[in-house]
Amino acid sequence: MPPFDETFDWIVVGSGAGSFASALVMREAGYSVLILEKTGFAGGTTAKSGGVMWVPANPFMLAEGEDDDLAKAERYLDALQELDGAPASGTSPAKRRAFLEAGPRAVDFLVAQGVALRRGPEFWPDYYDELPGGCKTTRTVVAEPFDLKQLGPMQSRLRKGFAEYNVLLADAMKMGHRRTNPEAGKMMLRMALRTIKDKLLGRKFTTAGAALQGRLFKAAIDAGTTIRFEAAVTQLVTDQDAVVGVAVSVDGGQKVIRASRGVLVNAGGFAKNQAMRDRYMPGTNSEWSLVPEGDTGDLHKEMERIGAQLAQMDQMVGYQATISPGSEANYVLPGAQGLTGKPHAILVDQSGVRYMNEGGSYELYCETMLKRHREVPAVPSWAIFDSQYTAKYQVAGQFIDKKPPKRWIEERYLHKSDSIRGLAHSIDVDPARLSDTITQWNGFVANGEDAQFHRGARAYDGCGFVGDPFSAEPSLGTVAKGPFYAVPVVPGDVSTYGGAVTDECGRVLRQDGSVIEGLYATGVSTASVMGNVYAGAGASIGPAVTFGYIAARHAAGLDNAA
Repeated sequence: MPPFDETFDWIVVGSGAGSFASALVMREAGYSVLILEKTGFAGGTTAKSGGVMWVPANPFMLAEGEDDDLAKAERYLDALQELDGAPASGTSPAKRRAFLEAGPRAVDFLVAQGVALRRGPEFWPDYYDELPGGCKTTRTVVAEPFDLKQLGPMQSRLRKGFAEYNVLLADAMKMGHRRTNPEAGKMMLRMALRTIKDKLLGRKFTTAGAALQGRLFKAAIDAGTTIRFEAAVTQLVTDQDAVVGVAVSVDGGQKVIRASRGVLVNAGGFAKNQAMRDRYMPGTNSEWSLVPEGDTGDLHKEMERIGAQLAQMDQMVGYQATISPGSEANYVLPGAQGLTGKPHAILVDQSGVRYMNEGGSYELYCETMLKRHREVPAVPSWAIFDSQYTAKYQVAGQFIDKKPPKRWIEERYLHKSDSIRGLAHSIDVDPARLSDTITQWNGFVANGEDAQFHRGARAYDGCGFVGDPFSAEPSLGTVAKGPFYAVPVVPGDVSTYGGAVTDECGRVLRQDGSVIEGLYATGVSTASVMGNVYAGAGASIGPAVTFGYIAARHAAGLDNAA
């Protein structure tokens, strides 16, 4: 074991939401904390995301009189495990119970630390809300918009979000329906006036994931946490099979730092490592991922090197994308869940056959696409829609009913025809089969029920992120009025979803189930407590924060369960 250059009580690898939550616990307990961030920016994938935390029976729900409790949420999580068949190694009844019990306490703790949170969008139900214990309102928690100026000189160190506005995430989503939401114009005017006021007052706001990370970042700094950037952990240092510190590459050299109370790994996943993707989830592409550049699985490999059990490595948090010409360089790729989940649109494989409920969970959507591709070419699949759709909704972030981008047509991204058969020829699918698929779909719409895949049957299918809650029929609509259109859809992601197996205290386990002393992990560096299913919006960030909180309390000796 090499000599140590310095010592901290608690060392955290990565600067995601769970990292900051754990740091705040440790600082309140009086321990020193060092966060080591591989890149030049704090916030990880969470900063680029919606910043939603899935926390059942959270204090904001209860304050509004919502009927939710841990028993109900436990029934829901148990039911999710049955959906997948074989039990997942990263979850267990004890671990799920620990998450559910500690989640609300973690939210209360963060609020007490000055992190301004609130209940999430009211139209964001659980992704399988029809199952026992499922919630048809929302179990989500989000941050209040955050004034970046509060970070002072550290403002430049926060990873950029996707919505740099003083607006609630719920309102931003509603404004995305500006052609069908009668209140959208007023909401946009209020946002414009608020933006002018903020500029006059010298404020600069962000929302969603960057707001959550900005607030946590500031709280951690104020609490005395040491944070170092461009500091890549290259090795977990062990002594007699226990982790006692880390080796880190910093300032052109290497330091070995001792952790007297433990190391927490919250270093993200491996979405930007194509070699690991090819090994664990063949058919997926790192270029279709929304994660930051540092998400390369370094700590997955390092934890495995010292004996950690990795599990659920074939899982990802899918995010179906439609990559229009020029959007490859966008900060966030154009999503396609709302594209095919809204009325007047469906998804078909390369044979012209519809094969899923387009309104379901984005994780399930991409998983289903990849499974279909093993039998019938389905990557990419085709979003099929008509002029009823383009009159109301955007495609890849643009309205195209008046004048589609010339480059889209020239580069054969957007296909357009006055007939379904003509569209089929353009995208090289069987015209008769695509026509039959459209006829069948229109029959379902006429009968008011998708008899094949039950799109629209659950509350989530009609929510603002997927369907159109401002339409008389949020999910179903005929594809019947030309011209007709098609664009490709690929199985992108917002993260991988597998990693080290941990116990109910957040401790990393070996293959034989024994604990690797001194090593904790949370977030997508771990095999999810949800198993192989995504429970609802924030089903990765909620557990990341909660197990960051749990791990720190355990390492600090405060208790073993919360």
